Amino acid sequence: MNLIPITSARFMGQELLAEMPDWSLIFGNSNPLVLEIGCGIGDFITEMATLNRDRNFIAIDYYNQGCLKTCKRIDAAGLDNVRVARVEACDFMLRCIQPQSLNEVIINCPDPWPKKRHRKRRLVNRGFIEFINGFMRPGADFYFATDFDDYGEDVARMMNVIENFENCLAPDLYRHELAGYPLSKYMKKFMAEGKKIYFVQYRKK
Repeated sequence: MNLIPITSARFMGQELLAEMPDWSLIFGNSNPLVLEIGCGIGDFITEMATLNRDRNFIAIDYYNQGCLKTCKRIDAAGLDNVRVARVEACDFMLRCIQPQSLNEVIINCPDPWPKKRHRKRRLVNRGFIEFINGFMRPGADFYFATDFDDYGEDVARMMNVIENFENCLAPDLYRHELAGYPLSKYMKKFMAEGKKIYFVQYRKK
């Protein structure tokens, strides 16, 4: 399968990720670092980075087409505070993110694997949270959003019993609206179908 080359200056090919990147050098500043896992077509990260130009965003996705569309969006918006990489999340973090360096981790609408026999394949579980915890600064925020009620409730309950994270939405475990949080094309589509989005936000102690 031939992949469409991504020529954007904001795209980081494998040659740029062979060694641990110096993100402050790449962005030209030491602003807080945010990682979005699964950037899709880039509409969320484009709006988020536009609203928060004092933060540096790394948007990753496993699919070339998504990375291509994301680059086109951020290029059109003229955003210099976003970089895009086509990578698998855990491998990327181990190779390219320093421990305790992330100020935020964002995951929007990952594959819910709705069949019960497939739910062990879900990205966000306790093992994954314990893994990303090592890359997050104290005070860093974890955002999770899904339209799948079972997934949203499971993640919210799981996060609530992990000792070194505190619930930013207390007394609620989750909310269906989150002020200042952009809605992606997929979220809007789900909402137009009458579905609710489950927003979860926790902060590392």
